Amino acid sequence: MKLLVTGGAGFIGSAVVRLAIARGHEVINLDALTYAACLANVASVADHPGYVFEHADIRDAAAMDRILAKHRPDAILHLAAESHVDRSIDAPGVFIETNVTGTYTLLQAARRYWEGAGRPEGFRFHHVSTDEVFGSLGQTGQFTEDTPYAPNSPYSASKAASDHLVRAWGETFGLPILMTNCSNNYGPYHFPEKLIPVVILNALAGRPIPVYGDGSNVRDWLYVEDHADALLTVLDRGTVGRSYNIGGENELSNLELVRRLCAILDELRPETAPHDRLITFVTDRPGHDARYAIDPARMRSELGWRPSVTVDEGLRRTVAWYLAHEDWWRALQDRDGVGDRLGKA
Repeated sequence: MKLLVTGGAGFIGSAVVRLAIARGHEVINLDALTYAACLANVASVADHPGYVFEHADIRDAAAMDRILAKHRPDAILHLAAESHVDRSIDAPGVFIETNVTGTYTLLQAARRYWEGAGRPEGFRFHHVSTDEVFGSLGQTGQFTEDTPYAPNSPYSASKAASDHLVRAWGETFGLPILMTNCSNNYGPYHFPEKLIPVVILNALAGRPIPVYGDGSNVRDWLYVEDHADALLTVLDRGTVGRSYNIGGENELSNLELVRRLCAILDELRPETAPHDRLITFVTDRPGHDARYAIDPARMRSELGWRPSVTVDEGLRRTVAWYLAHEDWWRALQDRDGVGDRLGKA
């Protein structure tokens, strides 16, 4: 299979690219190389004969038409997006432009390509989204594929809008779409502005580890390589027009997550232990959702998939990766906004 992966130099996208190449697929990696992208994420496959990189923006219709006509992919895996909630509070317009207008532009290009090729039966447009579109849960319950949308941040609202566009292009124009909504990802190559890298890197530097509010917000943590496997599974076996929720089956409060990371660092870097002394509670994010949790029943029952990495194993792998790849994260420290408190609004 020849896959066009948008956002393939980002965190989740690069995991998909590496796994797809390892499984014998051809991959066209399309990325605009914005602040959170890093070609080092795909350096391990850069010289593979089945890999091609295209530097382009999904908002550029002419570029999308040109790249689709040139490479003629069998499927599009659409991961390109602005994704940091704090940045969406400070600059929501960027999220509307990329996540909404960009997805619209890509959908139109995909439709032109698919129709021009005679509507090949095997073509797929797989749109990758987030559980944040469903809003916030109380202490019980889980998101299913039928949960009503109720986004609470500019980021999640922009992703909800893109989800609706994809669904509409499937219903109105017959474009063979697939949709997935995932829980919080973590693992190697996670950009240093997100919670888990912030905890690890601040702890290593002896800086305060910021925890929003009282740390009681709960997330379902999904190891990024599990997510990549799930996405390729949906692309291979998912039913056209269907959506699938992909969860890690690993719920933790933010404070518990931080404490587990500190305990791992105490073991691996005992000379600077205890690291939990650095935990610092800071003003909460505006509109901070209380809890996310995914019901993964559809992935299990229809596709036979469930995550393979427990949260304790995944966190240990992640900490060890950051300790072994200082050259990677050091190179990103000076990028715009990294290390700053954003989204206070």
